[in-house]
Amino acid sequence: MKSATNILQPEPRALKTAVLVLDECSTLSFASVVDPMRAANRLADRPAFDWDYVTAAADPVRLSSALLVPGIPLATLGHCEFMIVIDGPRSTGHATPALLNGLRRIAATGAAMAGIDGGQWLLAEAGLLDGNSASPRPEECARFADRFPNVTLSDGRFTASGHRLTASGAVPTIDMMLHIMSARLGAGFAAQIAGLFAQDTAAAPPKAPITAPHRHASLTEQANTLMAAALDDPMPLVDIAETLGTSPRTLQQQFRLRLNTTPQDHYLQLRLAEARRLVTDTDMSLMDVATATGFASQSSFARAFRTAHGLSARDLRQERSLPTRH
Repeated sequence: MKSATNILQPEPRALKTAVLVLDECSTLSFASVVDPMRAANRLADRPAFDWDYVTAAADPVRLSSALLVPGIPLATLGHCEFMIVIDGPRSTGHATPALLNGLRRIAATGAAMAGIDGGQWLLAEAGLLDGNSASPRPEECARFADRFPNVTLSDGRFTASGHRLTASGAVPTIDMMLHIMSARLGAGFAAQIAGLFAQDTAAAPPKAPITAPHRHASLTEQANTLMAAALDDPMPLVDIAETLGTSPRTLQQQFRLRLNTTPQDHYLQLRLAEARRLVTDTDMSLMDVATATGFASQSSFARAFRTAHGLSARDLRQERSLPTRH
């Protein structure tokens, strides 16, 4: 078993996330996972989350609102850094051997695991919460404690215990997502997202000191805007710096200070995020996708795409017949 990924630390790269959705799970809980990630990707000056929808079998999942969500079958899911399991309250009927083994397999790769509503029951059934804490609904605590004596119950709105997170209901799930964003992107950023959802900021993680002056934040944001506007014909670093009235050295320093990355790598991640969107959400040929995202050759695009996303663009398109992402 690989050592678990620590998703609760500053990280410039997008968090590769798998959202496992089970039949009849709450539409509100589903939205409480996905909408904060969408909002983060809109507001961040870099891609913050890169997610796929995952299903227990090949068929699309029907949410409590009758909305159908297609996804990658769990049995064929490869690498992810973080898996979020969403199920209806106390839906232990989904705890099949195949599903539990699938959860254990993903956890064994080092992925952090989260359970939403009945999703935490499934993690516990798989033995993945042993020695950790969970936050079932108050009316379910006694039954949960009887069934899973090796799991500590928490009265918090959500729990973050080791590399396991749990939440019950839509509002605690938003709190959990804000906690992740605060750790990875900063408390100030998490507070902005909280404001979009009219969330009580007291429920969000406490603010951390801001280490970079606002002008530095503006510099990286302006550079990000220039990059995003020229994905098909990437600007040289010296041209970006000149446009912003600064030096390449200063730009390098501020990207390192604020984002813990380089301008070149950030630019590449923007291009690859757009490439993934074009692969999954359009019918463009892969050659056209490569051209639209600034790659001089199909081979260089293919290498970069596989390195970033863990599979080829062709394989990703074959896996996903319908858009299931942001």
